[in-house]
Amino acid sequence: MMAIIEVQKLQKKYGNLEVLKSIDLSIEEGEVVCIIGPSGSGKSTFLRCLNRLEKINSGHVIIDGHDLTDKNTNLNKVREEIGMVFQHFNLFPHLSVLENIILAPVELGRETKEAATEHAMELLGMVGLADKADVSPKSLSGGQKQRVAIARALAMKPKMLLFDEPTSALDPEMVGDVLEVMQNLAKEGMTMVVVT
Repeated sequence: MMAIIEVQKLQKKYGNLEVLKSIDLSIEEGEVVCIIGPSGSGKSTFLRCLNRLEKINSGHVIIDGHDLTDKNTNLNKVREEIGMVFQHFNLFPHLSVLENIILAPVELGRETKEAATEHAMELLGMVGLADKADVSPKSLSGGQKQRVAIARALAMKPKMLLFDEPTSALDPEMVGDVLEVMQNLAKEGMTMVVVT
């Protein structure tokens, strides 16, 4: 199997502080990789380098054969293949749950509003929130918001998902629901990188 994510000699500095020092990693399609370490050790920075939300000082990040450090690579096109689930959800409070999920596929021209809505309802069913489509994210629990964030990431039909501490902002009783969704994605063969 070919690596879907290939990291070669990745270095990231903030001023003189070297946060990531010559990182090498190869992740095959369908693999689930967890990156574990103490707070402040560079885990989230590494994750953000994988989709170039962070500038890389040196080294290479190759996603599905595309070198993100090559200035000729269309970053936006590659990013469409990478779903990102953030620690603090990053849902739009002025939009309904459904509107949050269909926003990217419709705005980027990937799907019609009707097709995106149908797909979003399937995703909401998958994460156990089909009955919450029309509510504001403000009315949801932390665990529900995180499951909506996962559905939103999946709406673009990515080849891989990056999770930045997906359960750290949740009450302990909410963690199980989110982990169950992640386990089901793993069983379906979704490539995942999870920082925790």
